[in-house]
Amino acid sequence: MKSLLLLLLFVCLPVLTFAGSERPQDAPRVVAVGSVAPDFTLENMQGEKVSLSQFRGKVVIVNFWATWCPPCRTEMPSMEVLHETFKDDGLILLAINVEQSGAKVVAEFLKESPYSFPILLDEQNQTQNSYTVFQYPTSFIVDRNGIVVKKLVGAVHWMGGDIYNLLHFMLKG
Repeated sequence: MKSLLLLLLFVCLPVLTFAGSERPQDAPRVVAVGSVAPDFTLENMQGEKVSLSQFRGKVVIVNFWATWCPPCRTEMPSMEVLHETFKDDGLILLAINVEQSGAKVVAEFLKESPYSFPILLDEQNQTQNSYTVFQYPTSFIVDRNGIVVKKLVGAVHWMGGDIYNLLHFMLKG
């Protein structure tokens, strides 16, 4: 009897453990440090399609933001300086606007505060959802192999401190 019980436990425990760990098919995966950054294709402000995968081999910052978000507005000037400083070293900065009327509100925003880095429009929130982003700003630093090396929630001063040092190391070795 004891051996039968042990046999049942040996056979059933892995099945029960596996069954309890399944994730529903439609549940979003959390984009974590060390994971491959999900690819996306979005339109920029000029109506051109831009994909994350086209920048493989470069260091990419994927930044989610909105015009109504004060911390987003706060970090943008240092993002511009970072972009200008490292664009020739292989840094790509993709600022993804998550507003449903993004094309209109971003155009108005850029009249007041022009920036030269690419701004992409995620008006249907598909990319935001695939990255499970619900706080703004949120940024992901993606290495040359497409792996997320850092996730940052909240405004960042991009031109100083540990983040600047990390990017400098990734770009210049």
